[in-house]
Amino acid sequence: PYTFLNFIFINENEYESNKIEPELFTHELIHVNQKHSLDVLLIEVIKTIFWFNPVFIFYKRAMQLNHEFLADEKVVKSYNNVSFYQNLLLSKANQNPIYYLASNLNYSVTKKRLIMMTTTTSTSRGLLKKSILLPLLTGLVYFLCTKTVAQEVQTKTAGSKETVKKESKIGSYYDKTTFKIKDEKGKVVTEKKYKDLTAAEQKAVPNLFEGVKFPATKEEIDAKLEKGGPETVEIDLYDPKNQKIKKTEGTIYKTNDLTEDPSYPGGIEQFYKFIGQNFKVPVTPADVKLKGRVYITFVIEKDGALSDFKMLRDIGYGTGDEALRVLKLCPNWIPGKVNGEPVATMYSLPITIQAP
Repeated sequence: PYTFLNFIFINENEYESNKIEPELFTHELIHVNQKHSLDVLLIEVIKTIFWFNPVFIFYKRAMQLNHEFLADEKVVKSYNNVSFYQNLLLSKANQNPIYYLASNLNYSVTKKRLIMMTTTTSTSRGLLKKSILLPLLTGLVYFLCTKTVAQEVQTKTAGSKETVKKESKIGSYYDKTTFKIKDEKGKVVTEKKYKDLTAAEQKAVPNLFEGVKFPATKEEIDAKLEKGGPETVEIDLYDPKNQKIKKTEGTIYKTNDLTEDPSYPGGIEQFYKFIGQNFKVPVTPADVKLKGRVYITFVIEKDGALSDFKMLRDIGYGTGDEALRVLKLCPNWIPGKVNGEPVATMYSLPITIQAP
């Protein structure tokens, strides 16, 4: 679901199938009640007027993230179940249009929201920080609003254009470069463009200013950027120099920390086929039609075995217990890996139940 002004937009099929959790409705309703859309519209107007000032771009991002924090805070206070709400957000980020289980999580915003939910701040410490910050902000505003006599508009404009031009060059440095990705045997298995590299692969990309003496002159930096990246670059995550520092024994990883995601033998279709063949719909009264989702988390161990099952929510009539029973029968998975080494991985699984 998403919100604009006083309207909440939802998927019609999911609404009719009762697949939208009340926490998500509450979250969007808070956006409506606190009129967050007006904040966004206002900053868009300001961005249009002050189009030359990039500060408002970052301000908008920070403001929207704060909107999410405010809505999350109200949801957590209303339902008093932080663990379930966190896993609900993870399952939504983990979901794709075809299956109810996916391996790719996007933590750019969700991770910050999860951390904020469990962060507590002392009232006295918060007041102390604000009292220190207020005079600093006042001085900063005064400094920014005071114009130096010797400052010329023409010089400022030229400097701004030069900065934008330089940032543009950095952004396009690797545009024409093809990155060849090697496997653990040192064989090239795929080719990618820079924008398609994973976070781990980007960290293994050679230093942009490799070969330029330090400290480099402005002319040397500009010449390096103007030349552009090499035609091809080989990336070997299994090279010792690219190996991450190993975490302590017994660490359970999240999927975004992996270089290879865990998978079910034969693919996700086979996994859901296994669930469908073994799941027995509990007997219910004639006037009850089971429909909804069961939320479960579990750990995929280094050997692929499943353990540490936790049921976060079910729809009653023994559906949660039945889902746990079936998962405990599940064959071993192919474990997730970090730089070629199998590791234990936390996984979140929503199972959709719709009785005939």
